[in-house]
Amino acid sequence: MTIHLGVEELAATRFAVSPLSETVSCLRQLGDRDRHAVHRPWLRWALDGLAREPLDLPHTWPLLVSERLNWPEFLVPAPRGASTSIDQDLAALCRTSADQVRTSLRRVFGAEPPAAVAALAADPEEGLRKIAAELRVAHDRLVAPHWSRIRAVLDADVGYRARRLAAGGAARLFADLHPDLRWRDGRLLLGGARWRSAITVDRGPGGLVLMPVALGSPHVLIKKRTSTQTTVRYPARGVGTLWTAGTRAPSAGAVRLLGRARAELLEALRSPATTTELARRFGVTPSAVSQHLGVLRDSGLVARERSGRSVLYRTTPLGESLCDPTGTS
Repeated sequence: MTIHLGVEELAATRFAVSPLSETVSCLRQLGDRDRHAVHRPWLRWALDGLAREPLDLPHTWPLLVSERLNWPEFLVPAPRGASTSIDQDLAALCRTSADQVRTSLRRVFGAEPPAAVAALAADPEEGLRKIAAELRVAHDRLVAPHWSRIRAVLDADVGYRARRLAAGGAARLFADLHPDLRWRDGRLLLGGARWRSAITVDRGPGGLVLMPVALGSPHVLIKKRTSTQTTVRYPARGVGTLWTAGTRAPSAGAVRLLGRARAELLEALRSPATTTELARRFGVTPSAVSQHLGVLRDSGLVARERSGRSVLYRTTPLGESLCDPTGTS
């Protein structure tokens, strides 16, 4: 795929975080589509919960899990701001026009769609309301219990990418966004090993919306056509530690050097978190966490960065080396 970007479009390119994007992504994982191996702990948790209490998605599931490789783009509209709530995302979904819904369904399912798809095409307004209600339940069951950790990973990714952009412009930003992406001569290229860009994206209005995804595919996802701004959904940096950080005991060397409380914080911060989240996780006061974080930060073992109104902490490479049992024996 090739996306052509002029100066104005590049200047309007922005980042956004979307709980609806995570919800759609996790349903694809459950449907054995675009599965990412790092999400196996979440998948086991989700499947156990669904075995006890199944989730009924008669209007949404046929759109996301079918014999087709693609799914309708209107299910993840581009967020209007840098960060949206699930209610704002679902309201944007429901604003999709009937023509846009029908056009997208034809592109994905062709002239003879399944019954559920045909019903949506016949009455898009009512169908979108039902889909939004199902997605809200799916979000509350599958994403909301982990949202604070997921959000921290997404915010940390956005902060890192913003620094790359500030330091070296678009070339540096896209240089490590994903191995399959390249920036060349005003074009963003998405391709495999041979870099053949035979498909040109019919870009939506304005710049791109770059959306890190925690619960999604290991691949970059770009829709060829869209009813909103064109989104570039890519795996967030650090998702590999999302389900494992803090799940193992700190290394003996870290405990000897730092004490158990600080060593446990250092291990937990392999995935970014706020002081409040850490206090809740360990059952202590935020002030106690802040004192320990101050020591770890002064020692160069954790770093902090602001993301909106929150301050995220994360283990530095030096801290990770201390967490590694092979480096502390």
